[in-house]
Amino acid sequence: MNTMTLWHISGWEFAALALAALLVGFSKTAVSGANTVSLAVFAAILPARASTGVLLPILIAGDVLAVATYRRHAHWPTLWRLFPAVAAGVVIGTLFLVWADDRVVGTSIGAILLLMAGVTLWRRRGAGRPDDPDAVTTRAGRVKAGSYGVLGGFTTMVANAGGPVMSMYLLSAGFRKLGFLGTSAFFFLIVNISKVPFSAGLGLIDGNSLLLDAALVVFVVPGALIGKWAVDRINQRLFEQLVIAATIVGGLQLLLR
Repeated sequence: MNTMTLWHISGWEFAALALAALLVGFSKTAVSGANTVSLAVFAAILPARASTGVLLPILIAGDVLAVATYRRHAHWPTLWRLFPAVAAGVVIGTLFLVWADDRVVGTSIGAILLLMAGVTLWRRRGAGRPDDPDAVTTRAGRVKAGSYGVLGGFTTMVANAGGPVMSMYLLSAGFRKLGFLGTSAFFFLIVNISKVPFSAGLGLIDGNSLLLDAALVVFVVPGALIGKWAVDRINQRLFEQLVIAATIVGGLQLLLR
């Protein structure tokens, strides 16, 4: 793909990309999953496949800020339980990208996100209490972690859309707000960095895409600061509702675009 076409954007289009980059920072420190809106903006302005390569370094910048903010709250047993399945999902997603066109990718991811949101809402309505994050040894817990891990790795590889899938998993596991954000921060920093060689190998990241990233990444910082200010003012119930709503909106955008 000739990524020189990434520079053929108008001032208004650049402003939309900058706003989407700001939203990435906000989502990383406040409402995880909200950056599916950023994904939709990037895919609408840039070539859909190329947009995933441009967005990835911006997401990594947001991950670094999130880790710096919430590093003390990460739950490492959950992370170690997820990583093997996520690695499998990334490999499957890479193979899928070789075969699938943009429409198939968007429809598949949107359907998965809506399914995850529906399952989470059903479990929250039908159960009095969520799971215990420390219950990592049960067979059911391992199966659920494996299922969400593969889906998370797949969706994050093909469309940078793993946030809503992992949000649904962490909410269903009973994470409170800070534990949710700390665990999510480390998870996506590690996973997104591991995706860079795959994206570069597919031609989605090169010097031209990185130059555009350099122009956009500065907008991630104010977004992260706004998110840190906002999260202290959002109670747990509203936080969970916002995460689920962002997942549903992101899934619909991917399904209908």
